[in-house]
Amino acid sequence: MEFFEKIFKMREHNTTPAAEIIAGVTTFMTMVYVLAVNPNILGDAGMDAGAVFTATALSAGIATLCMAFFANLPFGLAAGMGLNSFFAYSVAPKYGWEAALIAVFIEGVIFILLSFVNAREIVFNSIPQTLKSSVSVGIGLFICFIGLKNGGVIVTNPATSVALGSITSLTTMLCIAGLIIMVIMLIKRVKGALFWGILITWLIGVFFQSIGLYVPDPDAGQFSLYPVNSAGEFALFSLPPSIADINLISAFDSARLGDIGILDFIPIVFAFLFVDVFDTIGTLLGVSNKANMLDDSGRLPRLKPALLSDAIGTTVGAFLGTSTVTTYVESAAGVAEGGRTGMTALTIGSLFLLALFLAPVFGAIPGFATASALIVVGLYMTEAIRRIDFTDFEEGFPAFLCIVMMPFSYSVSDGLIFGVLSWVFIKVLCGKSRSVSITMYVIAALFLLKIIWGDYLAGALFASSGY
Repeated sequence: MEFFEKIFKMREHNTTPAAEIIAGVTTFMTMVYVLAVNPNILGDAGMDAGAVFTATALSAGIATLCMAFFANLPFGLAAGMGLNSFFAYSVAPKYGWEAALIAVFIEGVIFILLSFVNAREIVFNSIPQTLKSSVSVGIGLFICFIGLKNGGVIVTNPATSVALGSITSLTTMLCIAGLIIMVIMLIKRVKGALFWGILITWLIGVFFQSIGLYVPDPDAGQFSLYPVNSAGEFALFSLPPSIADINLISAFDSARLGDIGILDFIPIVFAFLFVDVFDTIGTLLGVSNKANMLDDSGRLPRLKPALLSDAIGTTVGAFLGTSTVTTYVESAAGVAEGGRTGMTALTIGSLFLLALFLAPVFGAIPGFATASALIVVGLYMTEAIRRIDFTDFEEGFPAFLCIVMMPFSYSVSDGLIFGVLSWVFIKVLCGKSRSVSITMYVIAALFLLKIIWGDYLAGALFASSGY
């Protein structure tokens, strides 16, 4: 382990190889759903789902290994949820998945170029400390919301948007059981409580399946808790499908680029770029703030290589055949387990690459087990609320908007937009415009442009694609 100590400096960060590995496995378990969800979503865009699985695992592995060795930070990366939906249901129906993939590739290249002019670091460091704390809290509520939804504790409702789910359903009861197990372990200070909680909950589910109480029903979102292949047969290993028909070279060969006007294409690239940049910044802000990785000035050491890793991930992902790769908020699960260095990211990235050949095993990890961990992580992240003075409305109201809009809009970047815009507007309207930096004015202007241009772009795409 001395080799890894020299690379990741774990003793300097008051952590151990065992803690880092457990943290990495925990984060991976909370992220592994992307290997099933992303192929399904991009499959709706006309891409081969099996090939997208390979591209998703490869890009996540490569991007996260970049985070490990370039930035020495404990964050996992993979194809982002939300951006893949925009890819599949907004852009692809009108222009084809080939053009959407090319737009993501161009966005990734621009993202890399921005890394060399320090534009993103300036944005990160210009955000006020109050908003940095509120981002951490907002991500906590967002993660908790995802966990409650994945566990069936809350469900969608046409009348009220969300409602309480069927608490007596087996999967929901297993989620609650897993939650209780994790909380008791945390109270008892058991090392790796989230990891062991996920594993025990999964094994309880396996027991129920073995006695016939848990019945796999893919149409209802209940999959076998045993490792099985696509034919439903018990299997541990599988060979990854080829990406020959979905990679960037294939896209350039068949893209309907002649049908796309430059004025149509630029907003698409901008939309991908904007959400990628600010989702990444928001996630890095929130998770690193909670892990006490920010220095006394509120800056994140090694921010530049972290953002570069994200940009490389997007570019490589597009080349392989998947939508925008971004830093995952689920990284907070590993941080909650004590992950502090790139050793955590090395574990996550290695598991994604291993998943190429062990898809049946990793695909069997149930959502109700990882949902419990996300709910606990939500609590862990919201502790930062103590740093916000809500009695000072000048700082407290923007922080409040940032917090609540992340779960309500189901977007880290949208929550950050509301927080920054309200902060700038309040400062200006209260006669304190000189206390706002030029960078914050520029960020606010970009956010306004995104809102105006984003609404126009969404309207045009949905109207023309029949949605």
